[in-house]
Amino acid sequence: MKLAIKEIIKAVKGQLFGEISLTNQVTSVEFDTRKVVPGTLFVPLKGNRDGHDFIDVAFENGAVLTLSDRQLENKPYILVEDTQKALQDLAKYYLDKVAPKVVGITGSNGKTTTKDMTAAVLSQSFKTYKTQGNYNNEIGLPYTILSMDIDTEVAVLEMGMDRKGDIELLSQIGRPDVAAITIIGESHIEYLGSRQGIAEAKMEIVTGLKENGTLIVPSNEPLLKPILEKVTQEKVLFGLEDSAAVKADIVSESKNETTFTTTLFPKVVFSIPVLGQYNVNNAIIAISVGNILGVPVEKIQTGLADFDLTKNRTEWLKTSKGMDILSDVYNANPTAMNLVLDSFSKVETKGRKIAVLGDMLELGKSSKEMHESVAKHLSPEEIDTVYLYGTEMKYLFEKLTNQFSENNIYLFEKENKENLIKALSNEINPTDTIFLKGSNGMGLKEIVEYLLNNH
Repeated sequence: MKLAIKEIIKAVKGQLFGEISLTNQVTSVEFDTRKVVPGTLFVPLKGNRDGHDFIDVAFENGAVLTLSDRQLENKPYILVEDTQKALQDLAKYYLDKVAPKVVGITGSNGKTTTKDMTAAVLSQSFKTYKTQGNYNNEIGLPYTILSMDIDTEVAVLEMGMDRKGDIELLSQIGRPDVAAITIIGESHIEYLGSRQGIAEAKMEIVTGLKENGTLIVPSNEPLLKPILEKVTQEKVLFGLEDSAAVKADIVSESKNETTFTTTLFPKVVFSIPVLGQYNVNNAIIAISVGNILGVPVEKIQTGLADFDLTKNRTEWLKTSKGMDILSDVYNANPTAMNLVLDSFSKVETKGRKIAVLGDMLELGKSSKEMHESVAKHLSPEEIDTVYLYGTEMKYLFEKLTNQFSENNIYLFEKENKENLIKALSNEINPTDTIFLKGSNGMGLKEIVEYLLNNH
């Protein structure tokens, strides 16, 4: 990126202090001093530590300018009321300057995979930039925008949330041409009260959607229907149901590939290098976005066939001794866990199938009921052994005692992770296939790493 100092002052509505030319340019924007290089604008944010305490370090590392909400001495800075809002305002300005097409993606599950698929499709025809990692909040999204090259043609922005109003803010910063909702699940139901509240919060993505834009939503979500009636932009309903405007039919499923057709391109067979019907839904969004922005169908096929999946999102791994691991340990809610369990249950394996499931967090008063609901997706005919880990998983354990023998289901408290690892190590063998899923806060990634390094 390149922005002149005078442009930054205008964008953030601030006042310049110190000796620096208005025509000088910054070539990057950072809020982490470890990433500061010569030519950087440093943005001190307030979190566990106040970024203002690290302004000296930023200049030592090469920063040419900083924002600040207070007076500084002997350094060039732009005085603003709120550095976080200034970061967001600067992102809006830079987005207008670059003027790419913008795709906004949200949802309770699958938004990162959908972002990756969509970016892979669009990059076949356009210079495309996507949200890196999980930079999808009120800081990460403007940072993503400010990290784009000046010649970016399409920006694919992931929009995450914790509470009501989060998506509205992100949508108004990003102002998408195309907006998509992957699924309405139960993530953050503790703060939003109900799935209805989650649906309303996800639909905030419409607040920044351009008047001539397009909204892509799942066809099988009744909670969205009354809200959709108020949306004036074009709507595309997708899914595996006959009611979907863009419907998919699965042709084949295996551990590492799913093939399918769509009503959008009836004679074309698409392939994605991932497991599951839920990933077909994600792919339908990517296909729809590609079609809206004019990507030829052959290039859509190519983009989907070998897209780069962000780590920790439902990825197949193999240990040194040949054991297969299906790792999905970044987040969890009942809808997502049940979808992946259904797909895992259908996978053909050479040995036993073992599920290791950790607590699903932030479910509030619904936690007991929602953990119990997973029992319907666990069958001893399809999954041999189940290891449950965490305080909330005791509710699922109690349900499963009627389905599994005592030698095929185990419960470990959160403080007993070492005992879980020891039990797994004593039980598993190289022919087994293991599925691990739980909320990020449960630290199942440590178990995945242990298995990879020791089995």
